[in-house]
Amino acid sequence: MRVSRWGDSLAVRLPRELVERMRLAEGDEVDVMAVERRAIGITKSDTEEDTLAKLRALQRPAPPSFRWSRDEANER
Repeated sequence: MRVSRWGDSLAVRLPRELVERMRLAEGDEVDVMAVERRAIGITKSDTEEDTLAKLRALQRPAPPSFRWSRDEANER
């Protein structure tokens, strides 16, 4: 890949094979990070729906005896 100037920034074009493998589409958010001195890693950012689904998967039901009291919580 070649680094090109894009306004005041630099840019690279992603090869089609990489785009297809990562299932990227125009408008997707990606995270780019330095992995080593001369290497980068690219990950596709989660959508809001993906993030919410992951959070919902972490939820556990409260025990039957659990009661949430705003007043009790504020007393602590």
